[in-house]
Amino acid sequence: MKKLLGVLMVTLAVLAAGCDKLASKTPSFNNTDVTGLDYAKGFSLTDHTGKPRTLQDFKGKLVVLFFGYTQCPDVCPTTMAEMAAVLKELGPSAKDVQVLFVTLDPERDTRELLAAYVPAFHPSFIGLYGDKEATARTAKEFKVFYAKAPSGDDPKNYTVDHTAGSYVFDREGKLRLFVRHGQGPGPLTHDLRQLL
Repeated sequence: MKKLLGVLMVTLAVLAAGCDKLASKTPSFNNTDVTGLDYAKGFSLTDHTGKPRTLQDFKGKLVVLFFGYTQCPDVCPTTMAEMAAVLKELGPSAKDVQVLFVTLDPERDTRELLAAYVPAFHPSFIGLYGDKEATARTAKEFKVFYAKAPSGDDPKNYTVDHTAGSYVFDREGKLRLFVRHGQGPGPLTHDLRQLL
């Protein structure tokens, strides 16, 4: 009986150690872990070269998806610059990350404008657009708020208030993180390394 009890104790100790190792392999993220949320399933938009795109096109890479617009005075260019800094910090692993910029201003953000704006931050960045309906559908799927805010008397002068966060998808195309705006590149670099 003592022998059996001893074997049982050793077995329990080994199992407990194994559980500790499994627990220590669970990623610890700086950003909000949204793994398992049943939204942000995908999109069907056109990229800044005119090619139709879906999330499946980027399977095998981590995808960082940001919604904005080219005439944004602060949040969008800051976020895009931070994304470029993240890729620089990742070094050679940056090839396994795809940054996508989805415009919320399809009336003004033409393919040509996106082609000039988005890759100016990093040559690998891709701008995505759709018509008014596709933009609304995609924003709704991702729970992204956006609304025109008039700026002066001319109806062509407006800003777009919008959700200022990004989404990260893993290599399998599953939603993993919501990235808050304005943290600097460090926290996201850390999280992407965990997912890589």
